[in-house]
Amino acid sequence: MINVAIIPARGGSQRIPQKNIKPFLGKPIIQYAIDTAKASGLFDHIIVSTDSQAIAECALALGAEVPFIRPAALADHFTGTHAVMAHAILACSDYYHQKIQYACCIYPTSPLLTVKSLIRGLDLLQADECDFVVSATEYPFAIQRAILPVGNHFFVPHNRSAMAMRSQDLPVMYHDAGQFYWGSAQAYIDHAPLWGDRTQAIILPRTHVQDIDTLEDWQLAEMKYQLAYPK
Repeated sequence: MINVAIIPARGGSQRIPQKNIKPFLGKPIIQYAIDTAKASGLFDHIIVSTDSQAIAECALALGAEVPFIRPAALADHFTGTHAVMAHAILACSDYYHQKIQYACCIYPTSPLLTVKSLIRGLDLLQADECDFVVSATEYPFAIQRAILPVGNHFFVPHNRSAMAMRSQDLPVMYHDAGQFYWGSAQAYIDHAPLWGDRTQAIILPRTHVQDIDTLEDWQLAEMKYQLAYPK
């Protein structure tokens, strides 16, 4: 039984061209995910699942493995993580002729991911016998007090009763940090619900979390990285 890291890195990024191999503070951003997975010592194989030859070549040069090229049917804008992970797990089992026990989806644009978080995630997965362990972080503002646009220049509360409450009296809420999803290989293969009642979370500080969808996000991630890891 082996454990694998699977880094899903599709080639067709629209908002940030070549996002998954774009230089981040001097290194391809995917290198941070590969290096952290290596440094954790948790994985028998570190796999990059991609449909792009350029990403495959970059991943191989950085020490990851690319035992297959992802089928085009699993590389469009609508394919979910579960389908990509299930395909990769089955393909790797066939390729390495070994049964996979645990698989960790690590996003290629997660330079703030730490070895400590990966270790905590696997420990929790094994201890609680849950299906998945994800990374999460606290919302920076009481999301219950969100306002929504209606018409031209007008906004209304999403939850009117929450607007009259103090922020500290509202329950703390969290969101997916978008760094990793630890899971049993069987849970991925069976398409068990990632956000069902058998998912645990590792809570990360907001300073170590940054979703990267736009160039502004990219700049914020670089700033956070430099604050977290000053030279």
